[in-house]
Amino acid sequence: MNPETAAALDQLRGLHLPGNAAGALQGEVVAAALVGFATALGIGLFRFLRSRAGTTLRRSALRELAATRELPPEARLVAQARLLRRIARTRLGEEAAAAHGAEWAARLDRLFATDLFSAGAGRVLVDGLYRRHAAPDAAALDAELGRLIGRMRA
Repeated sequence: MNPETAAALDQLRGLHLPGNAAGALQGEVVAAALVGFATALGIGLFRFLRSRAGTTLRRSALRELAATRELPPEARLVAQARLLRRIARTRLGEEAAAAHGAEWAARLDRLFATDLFSAGAGRVLVDGLYRRHAAPDAAALDAELGRLIGRMRA
């Protein structure tokens, strides 16, 4: 090493912390970190519980829909219509589930983002339970209901 450089290095003084830094962690920094951690934990828990509730509703509805496949045709339609009422009551509230006719079809269409209940084969589930009608294609209706319930959001 160069003797001039060695002399210059000897004259340097040590590093010092600012005057108000009593310790490595100050109270405000610790408090901010704890608040941030608690907020992140709360948001994560809320999102987890919300997604879990939606998944549970979807799974339960799909399980009930599968159980209707073993029923006779008329009882099957009634069970599917009741299932739709329960889903609407859970997702939209009691008032929405009490609707009838075209209003009920429109609410189901909005809930499932489709036109199956106002213009498609699902019309039989809205107002066709007590009318004489041609028997709907049960397999197609089951498949469509399963698809709609399966893509239901939390």
